[in-house]
Amino acid sequence: MDPHTGWIRDFGELKSIFKPLYERLDHNYLNDIPGLENPTSENLAKWIWNELKPLLPELSRVRIHETCTSGCEYRGE
Repeated sequence: MDPHTGWIRDFGELKSIFKPLYERLDHNYLNDIPGLENPTSENLAKWIWNELKPLLPELSRVRIHETCTSGCEYRGE
């Protein structure tokens, strides 16, 4: 954590890092994306982790929500 700002990362920076992935996923048929041929929430969380972890070494988990009461969390295990 930055002692001056109290942040780990600025949300604007996180948004910029995630934007290319979002554009690949949003309004696209996930089954056609390499690595997401079976796009369950669990597989999607792992895929996002694998894409983001090299860009965000401090990433600790990816959480996917299908609805407000169901989803999954992946921690790189």
